[in-house]
Amino acid sequence: MVSPAIALAFLPLVLTLLIRYRFYFVLFYRAVLLRVWRDCRTGLSREERCFQYVLTNATPGDPESILDGFDAWCTKMEFISHIGPKKGKILDRLLSEQSPLTVLELGAHCGYSTVRMARALPLGARLYSVEMDQKNAAIAEKVIRLAGFDDGIVELIVCPSDEVIPRLRSDFGLEKLDFVFMDHWKKCYLPDLLMLEGSGLLGKGSMILADNVLFPGAPNFLRHIRRCGLYEWRVHRATLEYSKGIRDGMAELVYQGTK
Repeated sequence: MVSPAIALAFLPLVLTLLIRYRFYFVLFYRAVLLRVWRDCRTGLSREERCFQYVLTNATPGDPESILDGFDAWCTKMEFISHIGPKKGKILDRLLSEQSPLTVLELGAHCGYSTVRMARALPLGARLYSVEMDQKNAAIAEKVIRLAGFDDGIVELIVCPSDEVIPRLRSDFGLEKLDFVFMDHWKKCYLPDLLMLEGSGLLGKGSMILADNVLFPGAPNFLRHIRRCGLYEWRVHRATLEYSKGIRDGMAELVYQGTK
């Protein structure tokens, strides 16, 4: 057994670590431990529980109330990695400034960012939203339609991004992407960006916004955009959605064309 004297000697170190990393401990509890416990207790996935809350509290056909429902649930109940309201305002502003007509979303998840973007698009615009997880895609479909957006505005594509991007021109008739929002697996950011660069769908002025590039992080993606010379870029620094004290950021890229 560990003697009381040794335990007391380590107490300051333990307290220091708890204080320094307290926000990460809270995130681990909300995102992992609480999720596992409630999955077992309810028999529903975290995403299904969130959708039930939104369905109960939001107004059909009102995108703002649906976003508010998501934000309330993710703040008070359980953590889900949507872009959230704070970083969402940056997305809103960029969409307002760009007025894109053809938008690609990589990572619909439950449909939060899909609804957020769809409500901000100009008349005649179309959003192609890609989600590889069939269960999450089914929820996203319900959320998108609940918000009042039909297939003419938002097309949900249930498929891995690396299989969709090469077919955007042939199967979906796209000639150019005006805006791309990345919020899927961070390890896919760089491979998917390279595919987009090689697809011919990025034109001068095409904008790419990638979330969570600092936490959990996408270092290879950031290294590429620094070195390739194809973009004007910046990182919008923020905190992780629905959390305190965890630094994060979104990378904004504007394509300048081939060197």
